[in-house]
Order: sequence, then C-alpha cells, then structure tokens
Amino acid sequence: MSGNDKNHELLLIINGIGKVISRELTYLFLSKNFSTVKQAAAYVGLTPKLNESSSFKKRTTLSKVGPSRIRTKIFLAAVSAGTYNTDIKAQNERLLAAGKTKMQALGAAMRKIIQICFGVIKNQTTYQSELELN
Repeated sequence: MSGNDKNHELLLIINGIGKVISRELTYLFLSKNFSTVKQAAAYVGLTPKLNESSSFKKRTTLSKVGPSRIRTKIFLAAVSAGTYNTDIKAQNERLLAAGKTKMQALGAAMRKIIQICFGVIKNQTTYQSELELN
C-alpha cells in the first residue's frame, strides 16, 4: 500500500469525511509540505479577515484566499460532520449557545476538519474523538 493510499484510508475513518475530500486533502497536505496546521488553514482560506478602518468596524469574515474548489468540499464535509462527528457536533452546539451564527459555526467546523485531517496525516495515526478520550 502506498503512502497516499494509507493517508486516504486514515482520513476515511473520520466521520463526515468522504472519498472525494479525503483524496483532495491527502494530495494537498503531501504536495504543499505544510509544517503547521495554521499554514494549511491559511492556504485554503479559513483564516479570519478583519474589515475595519479608523471609524468603523465591520463583521469579520473568512479570508477566502486559495483554491475555492477545496474550500467548497470542506464546507460540504463540515455540514456532514456537524451531524455525524461528535467533536464537531459538540463544537457547533457550544458556539451556537454562545450566540454565534450558524455560518460562523460552520466556518469553525471547516477549520476543525483541517486541523483533524492535518494531525491524522502528519502523525500517521487513526482519529480518536476528544469526547471519547475523556
């Protein structure tokens, strides 16, 4: 089994991650050689973009730089993971209870998916839910 196939299989274990996004993220992480998850999130465009000036401050949005094709697939994975992944479901519930909008919670879920997948590929270990570990 090649390294790409092993990474693909490791990502498929994560609830909410399907075949297409698994292949995309495997290729992304191996081709770009990110050293930190912050670099990966910034490349995909999942970092905050401040909209402010001296006299006004608008709502903070996602930067949306980088490939929109990957970001679209991560968005769909975040919607699915919000239903089937216990960690992301708990994060969404916590953010919604804190007064965040549903789209803000989805943006946080997208970044969480990048964090989980990056950690799985970098450490070559299977994903274990944080809630199951406690």
